[in-house]
Amino acid sequence: MFPNPLHPAVVHFPIVLMLLLPVIACVALWAIHRGVNTRRAWSLPLIGAAALALSSWMAVATGKNDSERVERVVSEQPVETHEESAELFFALSGVLLVAVSAGMIRGTIGRSARGIATAGAFALAVAGVRVGHTGGQLVYRHGAAAAYSDSASTRAIAKPGTHAGEAGGEVRER
Repeated sequence: MFPNPLHPAVVHFPIVLMLLLPVIACVALWAIHRGVNTRRAWSLPLIGAAALALSSWMAVATGKNDSERVERVVSEQPVETHEESAELFFALSGVLLVAVSAGMIRGTIGRSARGIATAGAFALAVAGVRVGHTGGQLVYRHGAAAAYSDSASTRAIAKPGTHAGEAGGEVRER
């Protein structure tokens, strides 16, 4: 019923939300400026920030479940780099949720919080791009997906410049 591994399916939720949240916050600020009820307009960024924090937690949790298996085929350093950037992203998404929540307060405090939260949403998107980049490197550069292939323990690697199975191509087992 659920995909295996679950982590690659789950990580797409925080990626989408981190890219949408700055746009949602800007639209909400514009709507508030145009006279829409502040709490009504700012509720959308609040819902988005809560969903982002929750999906970030899920991504970190599923990543921790998969990390030992991936470390069988990928060295520990790139996995650690990805884990650390993901944990930082999760913590920052929690901080952003607090800032967005403060945007529901009336007056100067709420107005300031909404501006800070909008800027924070853009900054969090930058941090999220780093997490996505390190995750992409795990899969596409370091071959992390091989941890889930049927032949992960005996995958063949060709010498540089050759293709496995080609005449003259030396194949070694890892």
